[in-house]
Amino acid sequence: IRSAGSWGVGDFEDLKTLMVDSHSKTGADFMLVNPLHACEPVAPLTPSPYLPISRRFINFTYIRPEAIEEYAGLGDELKSQIGELHAQAEPLNGDAQIIDRDSMWRVKMHALWLIFKAGRSEERQKAFDDYKSTSAEGLEAYATWCLCYDKWGAPTGEADSWEKRLDKNSDEVQGLRRQFPDTLDFYRWLEWIADEQLGAAQQAAKDAGMQIGLMADMAVGVHPSGSDVWWNPECFAKGATVGAPPDYFNQQGQDWSQPPLNPIELENTGYLTYRHMVQGMFAHAGAVRIDHILGLFRLWWIPEGQPASNGTYVYYDHNTMLGILAIEADRVGGLIVGEDLGVVPSYVQQSLADYAIFGCAVEWFEQMDGVFIPPKDWRPYALASVDNHDMPPAAGYLEYEHVRVREQLGLLGEDSSAFERSARAEHQAMLQMLVDNGYLDVNVMKDESGRWEEIVEALYRALNSSPCKLKAVSFVDAVGERRTQNQPGTDNEYPNWRVPLADYHGDNVPLEHLFDSDLLQRIAKIMNS
Repeated sequence: IRSAGSWGVGDFEDLKTLMVDSHSKTGADFMLVNPLHACEPVAPLTPSPYLPISRRFINFTYIRPEAIEEYAGLGDELKSQIGELHAQAEPLNGDAQIIDRDSMWRVKMHALWLIFKAGRSEERQKAFDDYKSTSAEGLEAYATWCLCYDKWGAPTGEADSWEKRLDKNSDEVQGLRRQFPDTLDFYRWLEWIADEQLGAAQQAAKDAGMQIGLMADMAVGVHPSGSDVWWNPECFAKGATVGAPPDYFNQQGQDWSQPPLNPIELENTGYLTYRHMVQGMFAHAGAVRIDHILGLFRLWWIPEGQPASNGTYVYYDHNTMLGILAIEADRVGGLIVGEDLGVVPSYVQQSLADYAIFGCAVEWFEQMDGVFIPPKDWRPYALASVDNHDMPPAAGYLEYEHVRVREQLGLLGEDSSAFERSARAEHQAMLQMLVDNGYLDVNVMKDESGRWEEIVEALYRALNSSPCKLKAVSFVDAVGERRTQNQPGTDNEYPNWRVPLADYHGDNVPLEHLFDSDLLQRIAKIMNS
């Protein structure tokens, strides 16, 4: 979601506006975003927020240069240079087809370097030094990795790549740090500014009256060649990656390419890596959603070179990890939401309840033997939503976008017709549940043509009838977007995490006009009834 002030990709200032406006114009009390974990320092940037370089730090590409305190004190010449750079990125804001992070970052990074080199007041330099001192080794790990990437290129994973040949203590790495002290400090500075701007967005949301404010999202793991793995390789298991076994949504299973945390090393170090990560997540959030929380109990490990179907479950000490989550949440009065979708053993749900951790309920998933469970019968301690980012928005799901995309990408195996029949049966079962419970007029079910908005409203009417303590409205549903944001089991075969917000007709929806949507306002009225 981008504004006129964006540099082609939404940023922390947009997030601030989004949260404040969501509260004032719809009464929303929280904003769930995808992971804001740290990314690569230079293009090309990994599109997926679920494949971060580090889970301990923040994605500094979301910085708004003009919102940095030092920007106001720059001379006219420097401001003019930054304005020219913004003008280069500005056309990206209106592209309804693709998010071009790489083009954005090439020009924005130049602007940030200009601001960094302009210097800081004595007071601001002290604040920066204090941040560096507090962040200590963790910041050095990420900043050093960024410097190596910047000067030696992207890690390739091959034996002769720098991240395989060299470690943090290598003479070549220490020499690079001495050779480019300014660039190293620039990467530390970017993290400080990102931390400031994300904190300012959360503070603005709370000041505006949001009860929770930001709900951050914690990814399952990290990039295999990222800073976390490079700096502390002993914390990760070798020769395996994490994924998911075959299921209804991906019949070939999934390999997320992430190395699993080493459960033995976790125990030997008092779970230090995990504690630091959780502390960082709650620093500027009122709630944290844990993606695939089942991974705290067991993870699907896939042996190197094997298909996802040949993996096996490896178990973790979930009581310790849940306890850490509970302690850190309690420190700040925060909430924890565990993404517990799919087949979840009963002991997992009981454990989450014991630690006061919310689960998740997705309307399209809450079914049994082909019959949808009315939302009024759902469990109360859950984050309820109509859909999620791994499926098309409501308008697209109603038009079988998930069938079209999976067929096109060859994800359905040999019998794609069976999946389509199943999808059509599911569609009818959902409408039947909505009609039977008084959320949808039966005449709409008999003739859906051109009436998708009425069905979307009915889906949210049903959602609002649930006893769930947390209920989420998706912006993509509220403007009629039809495209899937992420197609599990794919990489570049589909533009995952690069689909900008557009309406039903494919037209770009900028932040300035987001809340003008009639459907959004009707859904907000439903949720506040």
